Amino acid sequence: MNPPTLFDDGTPEGAGLACVRYVAGWLAEHERVFDELAAGIHWQQPIVTVFGRQHVTPRLTAWFGNGAYSYSGITHPPAAFPAALADIRDRVARESGVPFTSCLANLYRDGSDSMGAHADNEPELGDAPVIASVSLGDRRRFVMADIHTSARFEWMLGGGDLLVMSGDSQSRYRHSVPKTARPIAPRLNLTFRTFLPT
Repeated sequence: MNPPTLFDDGTPEGAGLACVRYVAGWLAEHERVFDELAAGIHWQQPIVTVFGRQHVTPRLTAWFGNGAYSYSGITHPPAAFPAALADIRDRVARESGVPFTSCLANLYRDGSDSMGAHADNEPELGDAPVIASVSLGDRRRFVMADIHTSARFEWMLGGGDLLVMSGDSQSRYRHSVPKTARPIAPRLNLTFRTFLPT
């Protein structure tokens, strides 16, 4: 179980962020779903362009949705949702009230796989996108940092946790999954979005 960290005033971690909702252990059958998706998805490791330099993505990725998705010099062609992933999408949509149309899946194989600080602010996601994240497998540190104050908020996500970012989460904050030197098993993160193809 992953109880939220408490601030000094006794409120749960993330309670001070109106743009974030966190539900520990939201997906009860997370172990079965992890095994099915990790083995069944056709994973890729594309090359991204960051500040004019090319790098191999430090994790495996797959894109499912209703249109191609481009960021950092990568274009992901759309793929159909596998049945297990479509089921989770529909359940997350009912939970959040948002009709998600796409999912970017990331597989972090060990602690050396990571995600640099960024915002999901591509035009195809709209002005104030809602991003719902379901984390399967081992727990990894997920960090959100305020671009104006440098205030940081952290969660240890895994084990079927749900984290929903909305409002100014992409305009005011940057989020990341830092590397870790500790021994760690794989983590699979499913980020559901409402994608507006151009």
